[in-house]
This record gives sequence, C-alpha cells and structure tokens, in this order.
Amino acid sequence: MTRLVDVDPYRLDRWVDGFSARHDGATRVDEPGRVVLTGGDGATATGEWFDHERIGLLLVRRGGYAVGRDEGGELVAHSCGTRYVQSRTKKGGWSQQRYARRRGHQADGVVTKVVELALRHLPRGGLDALVVGGDRTLTGQVLEEPRLAHLADLARRAMWDLPDPRLTVLKEAARRARAVRITLEEPLG
Repeated sequence: MTRLVDVDPYRLDRWVDGFSARHDGATRVDEPGRVVLTGGDGATATGEWFDHERIGLLLVRRGGYAVGRDEGGELVAHSCGTRYVQSRTKKGGWSQQRYARRRGHQADGVVTKVVELALRHLPRGGLDALVVGGDRTLTGQVLEEPRLAHLADLARRAMWDLPDPRLTVLKEAARRARAVRITLEEPLG
C-alpha cells in the first residue's frame, strides 16, 4: 500500500521516530534533498524536501482561484476570488450544446483572470519554485499562456487534492509547499 504524507520539517525527526517504532526499527539514509527510511518489516519511506526561498502559488478551480507569492514562509502577495462556472446539465439537444458553450466561455474567463493575477504576483526572475493545485485542465490552460513562459522551468510541486481556493486554502498550500513530502510504502498484511 502506497500513500503520500506531508510532514512539516520541524516535525520530521519525531515522525521518523514514530516510523521506526511502528516498523520494527528503521535504517536511515540521508541524500541531498531527500531521506530514505527502511523499516525492519520491509516498509519504506522516502521523504523529499521542497526547500525554496521564493515560491509562487497558482490554484485554479471552476469555482474560484488563488494566486500568491510566499517568501521565506510568509505570504507576501496574494489575490483570491470566485467566478461562476455553470455545472453540467442532463438536458439533451440544442440546450445541452448551448450550456456547454456557456460553460466553456465562463471557464475561459477564469483562465484569463488567473493569467492577469499571475503576471502581477509571479514576476519573471522573482521565484525559485511553483506550486500548482486545483483543476489540472484549467491550470494547464493558465500555464500555456506565452507571457507566463518564465514559470515553465521552475521546480514544481502539485497539490490536486485542494478544495475551492480561498485565502485559507492558499495559506495551507503555502505551508504544505515547504513540508517534506513522504512516499510511504507499507507491506500488505
């Protein structure tokens, strides 16, 4: 069984002690940017740091968006908002096609707004890494914008499990961005 766990860096030693206690001891191998633990029962945990000073955050869903910049663990710039995007309908025929076009136009409006905010809050040369989250398709459409090409080569962490972006969700994403992401593989049984 495999699962992902985000652990704040200051709690990592305590988490490692707990892993060791649960898995009949553990051997620890520290590598640049990661730590690998192997339990006595065969369980493994690989933790990867996302240690960057200036992190851009880009969260997009059909119901809302949040764009921000975190510097040294502090959210220094942000914008959040909502946009209405009509949900799907079960009606058939012309109505369904009309609603699909309307949904498409409304989603395009969300993408346009997020691109504008990204240009304002995620400056060229001002970031070391990027965190994306929300809806993969809409996020991809935002990042396809040529004026945001400077974001393409940044180190990236994805958080697709986030709810509709609000300020509290943006703050949580900024906290999780700095966490050690652990891939935990435990033997069955």
